[in-house]
Amino acid sequence: MIELPEGLVLAKQLEETISGKKIRSVIANASPHKFAWYYGEPAEYPALFNGSIVEGAFSYGGKVHLRLDGDRGFMFCEGVVLRYCTEEKALPKKHQLYMAFDDGTYLIGTIAMYGGIYGYRGVLDNPYDEVARTKPSVFSGDFSLDYFSGLIESSRKPKRSAKAFLATEQRIPGLGNGVCQDILFNAGISPKRDIATLSPAEIEALYAAVRETLSDMTQQGGRDTERDLFGNPGGYRTLMSKNSHIYPCPRCGGGILKETYMGGSVYYCPACQR
Repeated sequence: MIELPEGLVLAKQLEETISGKKIRSVIANASPHKFAWYYGEPAEYPALFNGSIVEGAFSYGGKVHLRLDGDRGFMFCEGVVLRYCTEEKALPKKHQLYMAFDDGTYLIGTIAMYGGIYGYRGVLDNPYDEVARTKPSVFSGDFSLDYFSGLIESSRKPKRSAKAFLATEQRIPGLGNGVCQDILFNAGISPKRDIATLSPAEIEALYAAVRETLSDMTQQGGRDTERDLFGNPGGYRTLMSKNSHIYPCPRCGGGILKETYMGGSVYYCPACQR
């Protein structure tokens, strides 16, 4: 899934790789997917985007935006897998977005579980994107300890777990179930811990873990559980994930638990996380 680190990495790679390219052909929904979401009618994408020039890319709140000329663009989110291909023979047989450039290269979007491919002209009417833009970036000065403490204070009732606080309702856009595992481990807090029971010191530790963990993930090219624009896994080695839970806890050497919780998996060390 594209979360905050992967969004920033993908946007940087798109900016560096396809800026200035002219789109020769766009095809959306060639392989229908039950949980693929589009903006507008996919059948209209060729008329809307063929001949467009890529002007750049950016990411905010875990969503990847591709800027095109003529006040047009794309937003990619959730489980969209983006791949840059230089040969037609390398293209996957099934895809939800096909974008061919006039220099013989391609941008392909595929969806495994669910994901959004939003092609638009003018202003994108998407409530999740709108909400994300109203909140400060984790890496900005506005995302202060006071701001973070205020988020926790407003989340004390009804009862809410640490995972629910971090990964739901876009309190911190781009922070989802995947990245919150290492954040909570680094803070020493169980994903099931009632957020209202955190002490001031624990709140400060969680705040620091959010900023430092997300920074590390981004600087190292995303998590090793995800892949970048060229199909390479991220350089950040996750501590609590499907890749690492079979190994001992890196801190105490004990066993790591994998459990189903709140509709997804959580990985944590019961000795190190309270």
